[in-house]
Amino acid sequence: MKDSVHFFFDLPQFGDMLQAWTKSGALQEEMANKMNEWFESGLQQWDISRDAPYFGFEIPGEPGKYFYVWLDAPIGYMGSFKNYCDKNSAVDFDEYWKKDSDAELYHFIGKDIVYFHSLFWPAMLEGSGFRKPTNVFVHGYVTVNGAKMSKSKGTFIKASTYLKHLDPECLRYYYTAKLNNRIDDLDLNLEDFVQRVNSDIVNKVVNLASRNAGFIAKRFDGMLSAECAEPALYAEFAEAAERIGDLYEKREYNRAIREIMALADKANQYVDEKAPWVVAKEEGKDAELQAICTMGINLFRVLMTYLKPVMPELAARSEAFLNETMSWEGVAQPLTAHKVSAFKALFNRIDPKNVEAMVEASKEDAAAEKAVAEKAKGPLADEPIAPEIEFDDFAKVDLRIAKIISCESVPKADKLLKFQLDIGGETRQVFSGIKSAYNPEDLIGKYTVVVANLKPRKMKFGMSEGMILAAGLVVKTCGCWNLTKVHSLVCV
Repeated sequence: MKDSVHFFFDLPQFGDMLQAWTKSGALQEEMANKMNEWFESGLQQWDISRDAPYFGFEIPGEPGKYFYVWLDAPIGYMGSFKNYCDKNSAVDFDEYWKKDSDAELYHFIGKDIVYFHSLFWPAMLEGSGFRKPTNVFVHGYVTVNGAKMSKSKGTFIKASTYLKHLDPECLRYYYTAKLNNRIDDLDLNLEDFVQRVNSDIVNKVVNLASRNAGFIAKRFDGMLSAECAEPALYAEFAEAAERIGDLYEKREYNRAIREIMALADKANQYVDEKAPWVVAKEEGKDAELQAICTMGINLFRVLMTYLKPVMPELAARSEAFLNETMSWEGVAQPLTAHKVSAFKALFNRIDPKNVEAMVEASKEDAAAEKAVAEKAKGPLADEPIAPEIEFDDFAKVDLRIAKIISCESVPKADKLLKFQLDIGGETRQVFSGIKSAYNPEDLIGKYTVVVANLKPRKMKFGMSEGMILAAGLVVKTCGCWNLTKVHSLVCV
């Protein structure tokens, strides 16, 4: 146990505001109910400081004291945006973050950090004069093959490892097809992942374009017919825009994808029934063939417009093929009397071997990390060397030989000895934590090296006006490393 001064955030001061805010629709209902448990038990002062050693930001004017990470971490959202605004003068930081801003601001977080973002963070913003988020949306955990991610099984997959083997848009689509607006965990089943992406995107959507584009390019020089052959069918696809857009807005992404894939099935059914590959062999059926293929390409265009928020890269390649920038409003009218480009492969089927290679690479990454960790065991792992300093930094240290005039134990201090040192015409009082290594009476009259220009430090037992140099002693016995607590470098 040790005494330590800490800083607290006055969370109870914001209790009324937080209760109103959590019930305003800013949180999902189940999260708002969860937050209500905090109000029922009573909000407490929030400890926002940590003692060194600690990562993060040191509290100004408080050496050795750091802000608790969940105080400063959300501020990074604002800091990143402020940096963006500084580099883009057309974007005004205050327009988005000032108290009365009407901009829409959303946070998407995991359920393990909901308290920080739903209570502490809004209170910090309120107290600092900034606006609060429009909504904080909470998601569950990601599992792989129905279980927690595992390094040994290769299912703890780094983004960098994934990118070496698979297209990121495959994962974007798969997650979208499973996400909803509730706080459910999401499972990445690797076998289902391959099957769903290949079935939906390759077989249903991209194939719809490829099976029609060839006829348009070869028989009609890339020109679509002047009229829509099936206006009622096209209208059905176009009218789905409002329904699918509403599902996106409500974050019912999985339902949106189901709607889109149901339309994809209907589009492919139309092409199957019209069989353009049969019509192409019949004499005098060019106009009919052009009309069928034009309709197929237009249905593909609508589907890709609906998938554009999920798969922007595939949408960009589709736009290059269509010679058009797709927009939500644009689906109201079909493309007619319009020239498209020669069709090129838009999307690659997932090869299960690539997934297997990704899993094996993840296992290798884990094994390599484990090997490094094993190799790092020993004195340097337990007491790593501090970061390098420049010579000028070292030159600032004033080392003096000092005679030990007196030395005594400090009552109620297990480690401290109290020294009176003569550094050459001046006496200094210094406290040093080497009690376990020396008997005080054995040191009187001897000499030691002291840092003479160290800023005095007020301690519980008095003022310490320097530092006696000390070092750890490493002993190797029977192949094992042992590190003693501390030894003083005393000159006799």
